[in-house]
Amino acid sequence: MLWHELTIHTTEQAVEMISNFMHEAGAGGVSIEESAVTKRKRDTTFGQWYDEVIPFNNIPEGQAVIKGYFSQDVSLETVQQELEPRIHELAQFGIDAGPAAFEHRSVHEDEWATAWKQYFKPIAVSERLVIKPTWEEYTPALQERIIELDPGMAFGTGAHPTTALCLRTLEQVIQGGESVIDVGTGSGILAIGAVHLGARNVLALDLDPVAVSSAKENSQLNKMHDQITVVESDLLSVLQRSEMAEGFAVKPPVEVVVANILAEVILLFVDDVYAALKPGGIYIASGIYKNKVEIVEKALIQAGFDIADMNREDDWVAFVARKR
Repeated sequence: MLWHELTIHTTEQAVEMISNFMHEAGAGGVSIEESAVTKRKRDTTFGQWYDEVIPFNNIPEGQAVIKGYFSQDVSLETVQQELEPRIHELAQFGIDAGPAAFEHRSVHEDEWATAWKQYFKPIAVSERLVIKPTWEEYTPALQERIIELDPGMAFGTGAHPTTALCLRTLEQVIQGGESVIDVGTGSGILAIGAVHLGARNVLALDLDPVAVSSAKENSQLNKMHDQITVVESDLLSVLQRSEMAEGFAVKPPVEVVVANILAEVILLFVDDVYAALKPGGIYIASGIYKNKVEIVEKALIQAGFDIADMNREDDWVAFVARKR
């Protein structure tokens, strides 16, 4: 089967927003390739390794290439006309999308459906957590817990700094026995990591049905489907549902809420998170680019949170906020 491939040359800062735009425009899959130039410093704190057999690309530092795949009956010209103004508007939110140059071509399904798997290797994101794709072999150390993952077309392989940052922050926060809400679960990676770290149960939420399906499959892969409830919803809708009293194992208020989403989205539901937490509960807000730190911090404090910690990786920040 042939697909239309739409390529956008942009920046790493704009990757998550533009990827989301492509999904909303009807992409059947999205691939992201960021700079892998040899001069880039690579984090090996937890024993991560990088396969030198795979050739480094020539994408400049800080730049990225996003490819969206659309069925043959979709007009790429129409999709481009829809995407261009949305990408240009990112500048109003302090997100530099760079050149945002477009390219079109037709490809066979086999070229994109599985080729990306060669780049996804086991990743040690902390002293206790290792993300392992289902098709790779890995022998864990005694203290390591394996997150089996087949992300499919959903976000979240652990390779992005915000995902690894969020997992390490969860490792600091979870003491054991907590109920957790994961907002924007994607592939379910944070929900699975939370259970590995000792959480009693997790309510994993996402508005994307593809992500919901992926998170359910991955919770089953990790034999955690009894502890992780995956629901197609946003946080506010869940808080307003009457069936919460009997339908879900996790019932707000909870001890921990984690959201690995862009700052612009996090700002929309700060008060909802406050309502979903017990007094003294922890909110891990990640996916925040460095130029949005002050505005997110201000919103958290105004909502009634105290900033307990702020963790960083590259240009990304995760807040640890405690409900007063």
